[in-house]
Amino acid sequence: MNLSHLGTPVGPITRVHGGYANRMYRLDTDQGSFAVKELNLADRRSPYHVEDVFRFERAAFAAGIPMAEPISADRNTLVHRWVEGEKVPEAPVSAAYAFEIGEILARLHALNVEWPHGPVEEPTPGDWRELAERAVTSGQPWADELACRVETFLAIAQFVDTCPRPGPVVLTHKDIQPWNLLAQDGRPVVLDWELSGMLDLSGELGSTALSIAKGPGLDTIEPAIFRAVLDGYVAAGGVLPSSGPSWFAFMIGGWLGHTRWNILRCLAGVEANTGPDLALSHESARDGIHGLPDLFARLPDLQLLLP
Repeated sequence: MNLSHLGTPVGPITRVHGGYANRMYRLDTDQGSFAVKELNLADRRSPYHVEDVFRFERAAFAAGIPMAEPISADRNTLVHRWVEGEKVPEAPVSAAYAFEIGEILARLHALNVEWPHGPVEEPTPGDWRELAERAVTSGQPWADELACRVETFLAIAQFVDTCPRPGPVVLTHKDIQPWNLLAQDGRPVVLDWELSGMLDLSGELGSTALSIAKGPGLDTIEPAIFRAVLDGYVAAGGVLPSSGPSWFAFMIGGWLGHTRWNILRCLAGVEANTGPDLALSHESARDGIHGLPDLFARLPDLQLLLP
């Protein structure tokens, strides 16, 4: 990585562990502190339009969206100004925090940024039976649970494939989850914009509101926090789409693809030099195999959260 434009280092670049898809480093120089992200492009599930995403980030930063300042981007490396803040746990946030997240989404969707790409329709994986057989044969620690739930995963894939998306489609972040947020004095800071692009509005709102209104599973969901996101969205000028299962289809489909991606990394059985560590891939695979069927089974209850 050529980082000479960031100034003279005052210490060694250090790895920051925990990334689910890419690898992060911190670099301190005479010009400040920077978050340097080494992109894993070898096995991305969708195209990464680096120049367009960076332009969207710059527009959002200029509009006052609370985020890390984007510094530079190329095909392999993203650089942002380092931001200090508290990690947001997988637990219901405060109502004020949720309301501000809704406002941020409305402000993002109102930006006039040219985006030359349509919505990305990732193929819904349907090879769950084959993956389960490979997992059992290779002795993966979560293989038995996957094998018992093959039919459920096939049903989930069919739901994602066939669920109507009512629109409208908006240019947005697409991945506002607790692990992509910080809190500064109790207020949100949005990180990790690489998945930005066009998305059905109901999918963005449902995914965001649910992710910050629940705990690690689905046993703790605070309806008031879910609705605070929507209240903030409306207060900032946004218009809510019609209710329906599409509010959760994007979240389920994204988690399905992420789970399969990590399963394949685990089946390879080697420590890759990009992306998450193998141990984190095992954790992500296990979480998806256990959590996705639970999320899918609770769809009727989740729709009760909608306006």
